[in-house]
Formats: sequence, C-alpha cells, structure tokens
Amino acid sequence: MSTITTEELSATTLLRFATAGSVDDGKSTLVGRLLHDSKSVLTDQLEAVERASASRGQEAPDLALLTDGLRAEREQGITIDVAYRYFATPRRRFILADTPGHVQYTRNMVTGASTAELTVILVDARNGVVEQTRRHAAIAALLRVPHVVLAVNKMDLVGYEEKVFAAIAEEFTAYATELGVPEVTAIPISALVGDNVVEPSSHMDWYGGPTVLEHLETVPVSHDLSHCHARLPVQYVIRPQSADHPDYRGYAGQIAAGSFRVGEQVTVLPSGRSTKISGIDLLGEPVDVAWTTQSVTLLLEDDIDISRGDLIVPSKDAPPTTQDIEATVCHVADAPLTVGHRVLLKHGTRTVKAIVKDIPSRLTLDDLSLHPHPGQLVANDIGRVKIRTAEPLPVDSYADSRRTGSFILIDPNDGTTLTAGMVGESFAAPEPVKDESEDDGWDF
Repeated sequence: MSTITTEELSATTLLRFATAGSVDDGKSTLVGRLLHDSKSVLTDQLEAVERASASRGQEAPDLALLTDGLRAEREQGITIDVAYRYFATPRRRFILADTPGHVQYTRNMVTGASTAELTVILVDARNGVVEQTRRHAAIAALLRVPHVVLAVNKMDLVGYEEKVFAAIAEEFTAYATELGVPEVTAIPISALVGDNVVEPSSHMDWYGGPTVLEHLETVPVSHDLSHCHARLPVQYVIRPQSADHPDYRGYAGQIAAGSFRVGEQVTVLPSGRSTKISGIDLLGEPVDVAWTTQSVTLLLEDDIDISRGDLIVPSKDAPPTTQDIEATVCHVADAPLTVGHRVLLKHGTRTVKAIVKDIPSRLTLDDLSLHPHPGQLVANDIGRVKIRTAEPLPVDSYADSRRTGSFILIDPNDGTTLTAGMVGESFAAPEPVKDESEDDGWDF
C-alpha cells in the first residue's frame, strides 16, 4: 500500500461524497473496488475479506465486504446502514458514505447525502432507471448536492454496448435536470471487473471521459462555508466557577457557517438582544477570529440571558424569526405524517413543540407531478408541509444554508425521527388550503 506524507495530506482538499442506488446495483462492490484499486486498503483488511470470501465458497475476494461491515449485512448480502470510509490519494482526501439501496432504508440515504458535495448514483445497465433511482435523484436535488455522478454499472453484462449506456444516461440526465440537479456526469463502469473505476477500461474505447476516481479527484469542491452567513448554535453555557476566572461566562458551540471575530456586533436569537464579542476561546487559547466547523467559546461584553438552543449571529446579517415554517420534506418513518400531527421540531441545538398544519402536496416520482393535499405522507414520500411551532425560530432558507435551513421532526412519544425538512425548498407546490383541523391543545 502506497503512503501519503503529512505534507501531501495538508495540501489536498477534502471531498465528502455518498453512494446511492437500488439493491444489487453494486454500490458496495464499487466502493470496495475504489478502495482496493486506489491502494487505500490495509493488508489485514484485505486478508480478512479474502478469508470471509473463501468461507462463502468464492474464489475471488468479494470487495463489497470492505464496506458491508455489519454481520447482519454480510448474512443478508445487502447494505442496511450507512458505512463511512476515509481514504486519500495524493490529490485529495475523501469521506465516503456508502448508503443502503433497499427502499425501507431510504432514510439512511438522506443521512449520508445531507453533508455530501457529490453523490454517486448507481444504475444496473440491465435494468436502467427505476423508481429507486428517481427517488435518490430527487433526494440529491432536495439536499442541493452540487454534483451527481451517474455510474452505469455492470456494463460487462450488456456486452459493453455504447447504446445501452447512452440511453440510460440520456433518460437520467433529463429527469435530474427537471429536478434542478445542476450537474450530472455519466460514467460507464463495471465495478466487479474494475472498468473505469480507477483505471480506464480497455473494453469501452468509445468512452473518452474520466474514470470515477479521476472525476472525484478533479471535481471542483465548493463546500467552503466560511463566506456564508455566520451562525453559532449555542450548545453549552460555560461557567467554570474557578478562583482564577470568577466572572467567566462563555457560550460554546460549533460554528455552523461563516466566521466570527473579536469586536464584532452580534445578536442572540430568538430574543433579539445585541452585544459585542469580547473574546473567542479555541482549544483553551484566545484567538481573534474563528470560522466554520471550529468548536469555540464566545465571550460577550454584556451579561444577557442566553441558553442552549439560542443562535448567535452577526447583527447586520440576522435571519428572520418565525413560528410558521414552509418546507419540503422527506418522510422517513414507518408511521405516516398527517395533517394535525403533533411533533417535536429540532433545528440546530433547539427543540420545540410543533403541529403539522397542512400538507399541500406530495411529489410523484414517475413524472414529477404534484398530488395536491394528500392528507398524509408515508415512508419515503417527498412532499411539501406547513408547520406551526410553539416558539419562534430563527431559520435560514435551505438554499442559503444547508446547516441552519434544515430540521427534523421527531415523535414526542418515543423519540423516533419522522421527517427530514428543508426550509423554503419547493417543487412549485400549489397554494395550500385553509387548515380547519379542530383545536387539540397544541394550536399555537
């Protein structure tokens, strides 16, 4: 296995990407091939895969086992959980989320793609674009994943025919464009054999584009959030009660976007109180400026009431606070989401009571039409909702911030995650009708 020096790693950029596709389309095999052929697999890992493959009567190592790490996954032969893998080449570092393909695990795809800058959607060349392919494309569009790779897999089973690849690529690209996906790169591959995964294929001389790894190494990375609206969700209020710092009061959290600097005027939401940053502590040391993803403690000039769940923002760039949220959601729970449903809404570090006031539409994946006022969303449905919260929340549009423009709905009875939501995202749903549900004690 080749090694990469610390200097080389520090000079490379980071790409977060996810894989998606239907069951048996070869996602885990693709990831295994990618890791194996890029020499990102440790010797003991490969030996373990070889032993597991031999015990199942397979002559060649089953590279899918490099990601299907759970015992239940290996026994069933399908991926049932998001498998994260970290690897690097001299050109770039990668965080990879291998997501399940089975319909009942679509919720895991939402998890894996929520922070991704690129999604690889696999299609079996023999089956073409199927409903789950369309669902994954819709989720990628909703989550505003900037780059989508269509990997047409198992080309060896269709004789490496260019016309098969071209037809699938044309159908998928047209569908993804309608959804608003900004960029689709189609690559014909055979993950099992290794064609166009890391090395160019000798079987498809009609294809002149990049391999999967080459595209991953060269695609522009645009996830720099340091220039976005600055946001710090407060996680803890720190008061050490020490003799050395008797008056210390800090507000700790991870910066969700943008940057903060000492002396900057900030506003605490939802209260709307303003003050200035008097100091910033990072890893116990004072700094003048801090930026996205750093976990810091802000010290403020004025002693104002701040608690977990509050949001600290620059005063000149404060989002509006509201109790009425309109969003597009992906419903992930087995139990349906209905009009009048009482839920908990978690936004950043804040959780509040809420009611689903209306479900204006549900997206039909086949033709992207909207089914008006379905009354409920069932597992894996994508739809438009209107929600009323018990307390005002400072929310951004998801188009402006994937971190502070998203939320989840939770069942208040057992803590089950029901729905993942994107504020302001829309498939041009029709105007909602007036809600006439009766008062149930949660009518805010």
